[in-house]
Amino acid sequence: MRRSWRSLKTVAGFFGALGKALAVGIAVTQLGASTSAIAADTVVLRLGVFTESVTLPELQKAAKTGELPESLQPYTKGLSEQQRRFFLGALGVNLPMNVVTVNKLVNTQIGTSILNDFATALARKDEAGVQALRAGLILGSTAPQGLSILSFIAAYPSKRLEIDLPQAFIVAGSLNTAFWRTQQFMLAITPQLDPKTPQITFPFDPSQPGSAQVKILNLSLNDQKRDRKIPVDIYWSTAATPNKPVIVLSHGFSSVRTDLHYLAEHLASHGYVVAALEHPGSNQANTNSALQGKTSVMKPQEFLDRPQDISFVLDELEKLNQTANNPLQGKLATNNAMVIGHSFGGGTALEVAGAELQLERLKQRCKKNLTIFSEGEVMQCIAQKLPENTYQLRDTRIKQAIALNPTTSLMFGETGLTKVQVPTLVLASSADKTTPALTEQIVGFNKIPSPKWLVGIVGGTHLSVKDPSQTLDQIGQPNTPISGGEVVGEQAADVRKYVKAIALAFAAQMTPEAKNYAIFLTSDYAQFASTAAFPFRLITQIPPDAMAVVKEFVDK
Repeated sequence: MRRSWRSLKTVAGFFGALGKALAVGIAVTQLGASTSAIAADTVVLRLGVFTESVTLPELQKAAKTGELPESLQPYTKGLSEQQRRFFLGALGVNLPMNVVTVNKLVNTQIGTSILNDFATALARKDEAGVQALRAGLILGSTAPQGLSILSFIAAYPSKRLEIDLPQAFIVAGSLNTAFWRTQQFMLAITPQLDPKTPQITFPFDPSQPGSAQVKILNLSLNDQKRDRKIPVDIYWSTAATPNKPVIVLSHGFSSVRTDLHYLAEHLASHGYVVAALEHPGSNQANTNSALQGKTSVMKPQEFLDRPQDISFVLDELEKLNQTANNPLQGKLATNNAMVIGHSFGGGTALEVAGAELQLERLKQRCKKNLTIFSEGEVMQCIAQKLPENTYQLRDTRIKQAIALNPTTSLMFGETGLTKVQVPTLVLASSADKTTPALTEQIVGFNKIPSPKWLVGIVGGTHLSVKDPSQTLDQIGQPNTPISGGEVVGEQAADVRKYVKAIALAFAAQMTPEAKNYAIFLTSDYAQFASTAAFPFRLITQIPPDAMAVVKEFVDK
């Protein structure tokens, strides 16, 4: 890396291409002049065919007392207890953003998409409604207490504000404080610069498939000691060799083992053996069962079982490696393995790489109101019921780890990530609201010992790295701020192409071909591979002055 990266511009360059989008749009003074004479004093809440009106003073009183207005008591019987708590808790939340930051954010690509998400919860879904939303957010952020739902309502340029309550829960539930802080952080560190394309050439394209024909072996493994049946898909080819590491894939919460199917095929075509396993206590089938009331969403023990699933699969693969008359005999380097995980699977990957579960702070934090928590934080809070405060589940056979959009903020405490023992690559997406980049990846990355790499996907969302067959149903959902939903399918083809390249290059660092692939783990290649839709950034260290900016936003 160049020495010039050892400054705040290191992280600025990481998200550098976002700079073009950060032009300040409508001036606050102009908005104030045109809208301050009108403000919402009545909110109409709609639940199906039923509506009920509530005044702004009533909502302000509810925020102070923690009790629903009397006029809403009959109406809110249709809400769950969790939704009631969410409603009351949300009224008291102030976002950590001043008027200048809000003004900038709502005029970015991400901010515009957030406004479109908000508009789905309002009766005014046309362009005028979006402009009214923009005005309400900017003017609301000038209130003494800062931007909140109440200050937004007070500033909304209409006497009447109608809200579709179920839709509002969906939208507001995904716009957590950590996400807002990530956007605020990016606005603070991104200079108005346009990095130049590196004037170097690359020897080949690591995103292209290898020459080997891929085969898939489906196994159903049974860990009798833990009473867990673990399905595993083994991707391999006749080019497989023990000179290359076995690669284990760990899926996210409520997902399946085919989440990274495209990546498994790509790596196998280059001669790697890839084992994609399914964690039975936190997969999609378990979630479906929970929705039917048959099981819990996820048991705390899953934080311990998942890394043990990986260790068990490696044990079974070693048995297979030594079994005569099977195509994989002698091809499996189980003592020289690499793990790749996404989301909760990213956290699992870090666990087997040496990160220590540290739950004391998590247990304290999770007792508080979860209204402003991200989905990733809420999921981590399940671990608060584990009896001990620390757990070490490292598997020494894991020699490298890739964590894609991992969960790290609560489960590893203050120093758990400092215990990672192997080279690690962490990927973060700027528009990820499930595991927001600032709190879940950037802060944690700084604690991981070197050698390490941090990859940034500007404009990427939480599901952008997943196989299209698993994410197409997310398009158009008000879940993340790009195009009204997750950036998946063909929209995210550039992301998957880059992930294939860096994953192959990273795996190759454990082979005699390491030097040939090292150039693809550089900032130059990230810039070269960038596209208009997705600028990519890669760094190996966050300098102290940049971390001071990180700490400023995290501590708010």
